[in-house]
Amino acid sequence: MTDLFDKCTAFNRDIEAMSTGFYPFFRAISRMDGPHVIVDGRELIMVGSNNYLGLTTHPKVRQAAMRALKEYGTSCSGSRFLNGTLELHEQLEASLARFVGKQAALIFSTGFQTSQGVIAPLIGRSDTVIMDRLVHASTVEGTRLGFGKVRRFLHSDVDSLRSYLEVSTDGTGILVVVDGVYSMDGDIAPLPEIIATAKEFGARIMVDDAHGIGVLGKEGRGTQEHFGLNDEIDLVIGTFSKSLASLGGFVAGDARVVSYIKHHSRALIFAAAMPPSSVAAVQAALDVIQTEPDTLERLWRNTRFLTEGMLDLGFDIGPTQTPIVPLIVGDDARAAILWKRLFDEGLYTNCVVAPGVPRGQQRIRMCAMATHSEEDLKRTVEICAQVGKELGLIK
Repeated sequence: MTDLFDKCTAFNRDIEAMSTGFYPFFRAISRMDGPHVIVDGRELIMVGSNNYLGLTTHPKVRQAAMRALKEYGTSCSGSRFLNGTLELHEQLEASLARFVGKQAALIFSTGFQTSQGVIAPLIGRSDTVIMDRLVHASTVEGTRLGFGKVRRFLHSDVDSLRSYLEVSTDGTGILVVVDGVYSMDGDIAPLPEIIATAKEFGARIMVDDAHGIGVLGKEGRGTQEHFGLNDEIDLVIGTFSKSLASLGGFVAGDARVVSYIKHHSRALIFAAAMPPSSVAAVQAALDVIQTEPDTLERLWRNTRFLTEGMLDLGFDIGPTQTPIVPLIVGDDARAAILWKRLFDEGLYTNCVVAPGVPRGQQRIRMCAMATHSEEDLKRTVEICAQVGKELGLIK
């Protein structure tokens, strides 16, 4: 008989990496101060965070969270379905629906739960999900919890999408799922073409805009605003752990669809509600986005600086169109070595290895933030130049 834990004792990649000093994961941060962090007593420039607008340290966001903590305490101590719904939750849902131009919204306690909690109740045995191959892991897990058929089309390839739609027209319900912005490459989904193709076959469309909300569009309302397609998308999913400076997620769409999800989603019904301080932080972040447009302008100014700096150095940054700036190096070892040298020189970046990205696409993932100073970004480019040349990655 095999011991269930044999796989655990046989796993030693973590020990091997730690012993060499090239273990890039679970690095404990002792202090965060906007674009700077303290790790092991050293100050580093944070260029790995999804805190695109830098609102986690914005005074209005902090104050809102502290007021809610003082008024409501630390937890709702129950699910939304039973005793955990506060007026704060409903107020935020109304604000989110207005922000993305939908009839209604529903918030979940984590962004990962949101995809699971939306897809699983919608997709029955006679239904089909057709999703881009590079959608977030939470979407993949959501389809596993449903009972329908699952198809994965080639990344942003409309012809591949069409080929799956053509063989899925047997009277079943179809949900096409894409990310608005893809988290590893930073590219934007070709929504106009995807939507037009899906509608030919009567499919519904869901866009996971975790990395688009607060970033894309003139007012930061996401990928749908970027393309002017608000009325063409059936469901919009977002997360609070990026531009919205908190923790949690939401879905927005037609009121009856949102109500159905609200009464059928196990990820909502059997999970504790978002704590009041987190809800208040999101509401404040939304207010800042709408009243301080210069924040978004700074983000894109910094994005251009970082992107152009990496291109000028000769790094392969892939197809990025957003503040996500990858340095693609092509294998696990090179990625880990590059991460370690950047860390040693004062940059906190993300090392992404297979299977987080396809083999041959291993990388360092960096992100621009609105709160990076010009000096932060100049120093980032200087360090990347020094280390990249040292390792023979650039000339």
